[in-house]
Amino acid sequence: MEWVAIITVVALLQCALFSFVVGRARVKYQVRAPAVQGHELFERSLRVHANTVEQLILFLPGLWLCAWYLEPRAAAAVGALFVIGRQLYFNAYLESPRDRGRGFLLGFLATLTLLLGGLGGAVADLIATL
Repeated sequence: MEWVAIITVVALLQCALFSFVVGRARVKYQVRAPAVQGHELFERSLRVHANTVEQLILFLPGLWLCAWYLEPRAAAAVGALFVIGRQLYFNAYLESPRDRGRGFLLGFLATLTLLLGGLGGAVADLIATL
């Protein structure tokens, strides 16, 4: 489970880094809190961070459930794909929002794989106990 813990921390640190990018953009483009509209690059960074937080809500339970019920190293490997997908999404969204799809899809498919793996493992364990 150590690899799963490492991927968890890396994903959370990545999210924290995205929040610092938002803060830096807020200062650079003079978007005073609590405003969430202003310069386009500020708005892009804010959307990337918000979307990452939204995705983490699904990703983290999926990661841990899949690791618990199936295989921790496999779950961690799929979790690494999520982190890579989020980074691709971040880079693309800041450069050209229309090109963000590949990164989003990689992260979303990783999350879906983990959720379905966790569900499948839990159902299999339940059936085995009946």
